[in-house]
Amino acid sequence: MAVDHARVEAAVREILVGIGEDPDRDGLMETPARVARMYAEVFEGLDQDPRQPLSTTFDIDHQELVLVRDIGFHSMCEHHLLPFVGVAHVGYIPDGGAVTGLSKLARLVNVYARRPQVQERLTSQIADALVSELGAGGAIVVIEAEHMCMSMRGVRAEGARTVTSAVRGMLRESSSTRAEAMSLINRG
Repeated sequence: MAVDHARVEAAVREILVGIGEDPDRDGLMETPARVARMYAEVFEGLDQDPRQPLSTTFDIDHQELVLVRDIGFHSMCEHHLLPFVGVAHVGYIPDGGAVTGLSKLARLVNVYARRPQVQERLTSQIADALVSELGAGGAIVVIEAEHMCMSMRGVRAEGARTVTSAVRGMLRESSSTRAEAMSLINRG
């Protein structure tokens, strides 16, 4: 489903009127169209199949942890439509030796992040996809993010970071394997 630009533009125009602004003044005339184009970009994950990034695998008989740290992302809090920004650390243990390209893990993060989202669901969706789509024997996802809905409004806790994790399969079952993964994530 593509973003309905005309509908978003009309809604943004109404918001501008609602906050006491003149949407026809210089500086705001193009804002509704800009916001519609921005929404098409930041919510492009709604039009993407999250199974696609993990559809390509390579059989290299690797059965140890594969981890990509510090995958930067931007998402939009579904409660306030304000951004949350952070990094995802994504790891998995291949089952049967099949691995995916490292860039595919970053693509997976971005498919799910570019939707109206909450951090807890985002974390679980990535871990679940590694198991269901890649067939990983274990998965770990740790996300650290600053939420503008906490920084800009309400409590105004600027700089506060939320950390969530999701652990699946053998990484959940083996405390030593999970500890190894966490030590690699926390390195640096």
